[in-house]
Formats: sequence, C-alpha cells, structure tokens
Amino acid sequence: MSPGQPLVLCVMGPTASNKSDFALRLHQRLPVDIISVDSALVYRGMDVGTAKPTWQQRQRVPHRLIDIRDPTLAYSAAEFRRDALQAIAESVQRGRIPLLVGGTMLYFKVLLQGLACLPAADPRVRQQLAAQAASVGWPALHQQLAQIDPIAAERIHPHDTQRLSRALEVFLLTGRPLTELIQPMERPLPYQIKQVALVPTDRSQHHRQIEQRFQQILAAGFEQEVHTLWHRGDLHRDLPALRAVGYRQMWGYLAGEISQQQMVYQAICATRQLAKRQMTWLKHWPDRQWLDSSQLATALQSVVRLVKG
Repeated sequence: MSPGQPLVLCVMGPTASNKSDFALRLHQRLPVDIISVDSALVYRGMDVGTAKPTWQQRQRVPHRLIDIRDPTLAYSAAEFRRDALQAIAESVQRGRIPLLVGGTMLYFKVLLQGLACLPAADPRVRQQLAAQAASVGWPALHQQLAQIDPIAAERIHPHDTQRLSRALEVFLLTGRPLTELIQPMERPLPYQIKQVALVPTDRSQHHRQIEQRFQQILAAGFEQEVHTLWHRGDLHRDLPALRAVGYRQMWGYLAGEISQQQMVYQAICATRQLAKRQMTWLKHWPDRQWLDSSQLATALQSVVRLVKG
C-alpha cells in the first residue's frame, strides 16, 4: 500500500469496549465518516438491545450501515463488503477519512481480505446436518467441527447453528476445513489501511462492564423492544437478527421458557462468550495497534497521531 493512497481507519474491539463513544470523540478531532461494522446494528427496530447510537447522536454524526435491513431479512458478509466498499469510496470522494468501527470480525476479514471461493449451499447436506442435530444436539456437532477445524470451532459458538452448520457443510462438500478455504482471494484494497484494536486490559473489569451495560439496556426498555418485535408476528428466534446476543435470551423469557433471572444470567454469559471470541480474532489479527479501552483519552491521542503522522 502506497502512502499516497487514501487513508481508511479501522477501529475494532470486543463488545462493551466503548467503540461507539470512541468513534464519536474521534469525529470531533478528525474529518471522519463513521461506517458501522456490526451484524446487529444493520437491523431496524433493534436499538436498545444492540446499544445502537441514539437517534440524536446519528442526527449530529451520521453513521453508515445502520438500520438498513428489516429483521426478517438476512444480511451476508458479502453484502456487507459491497455496501462498505461503496460507503468508503463515497467518503474518500468527499475528501474525508472512512472510519470503520465495530466488533463483527468476520466483516472486517471479508472487507480487507476478500471473499473465498466457497461452495454454494446444498439443501440436501443442510437437511442431513439438521436431522443429525435434532438427534444428538448441536453441541455434539460442534465437537465434530472441533476435530475437523479447531480454529473455526474456537470462533463459532455451539449455539450459533447457522455458522456451525455452514462450517460442517463446507467440509462435507469439499473435504477441506473452512479455515483453510477462507484465504485472501483478491488484490489488496486501493487504500492505506490503518487498524487499531480498542481492547480492555483487565478481564474482570470488562466482565463487570458487560454486566453493567446489560443492566442499563434492561433499564432502557429492552423487554418492551423485544415485546414489540414478538407481536409483529412475522419474526422467529432462528432468524439471524434474533440470534443476536440478548435477543435470543429475551425471546426465551417472553416465551415462558426461562425466568427473568435466568434470562439476565444467560444473556450476560452469552455476551462474555462473544467478547472472548472477538478477543480470539484480535489476538491473531495482523497489522493492528493495541489500545487500552479504559483510557479513551490516551487512545484518542494515539489514533490522531497515527493518522496525522
């Protein structure tokens, strides 16, 4: 990448690491356009549970790739790459710096490294996997994936049935693990990419922040938000949107399957597990600068120096 190429700044990090606040602060210091890299923020009507930037914040500082899908619709990594590249190009054309912010690491990977040539979905194989899961349970299939592709198994939660099924499907169709097949397939992007990881240095403190944030989400009306989604009548828990952390657990509570106390506990545990998977990605992520999420002022100065230097 030539230094003369337009600059693109990526700020990544685990959930509850103050990325949104950091992006808003950075907007005050640099001519950046914020582009969301979050698989949950794309969905309309899912504001409280995703800790989405408020309407007032977005009026003051526009965010791209937020509220672009109805929860009934899937949104693929390929679609994200297409939309993000368009948003980046438009930002660069205006003479500004595209600032990609979020924690969906697969989206970052697909954006920066391109799409691998994976086989198309095979309904027959998927039906076989679904039948097997119904018989022995998804955790057992996750154990199979751990033997086939331990790296993918570490990143895919046993309850993430869509990604788990796809990883096994790819192996059954090709005889090769998904991790091996997902390699950079395209030329580098025509931009100067600078990447920072905004991460907590104290794990126990981060766990407390996750719990506090979920309690704040509950106080902000999360139950009512999911209740509204429930009564639409066209949504179900297996949709990608409702597999988002917190929404699945709240859906189970509204269905009478678990108590409120169990819902809170399970949602916090699921969020911690998500953060752990995100940190696994980041630990092996190339060409990124590590910043302490508990020291936002210092991190902000570091990014400003990175961009201006």
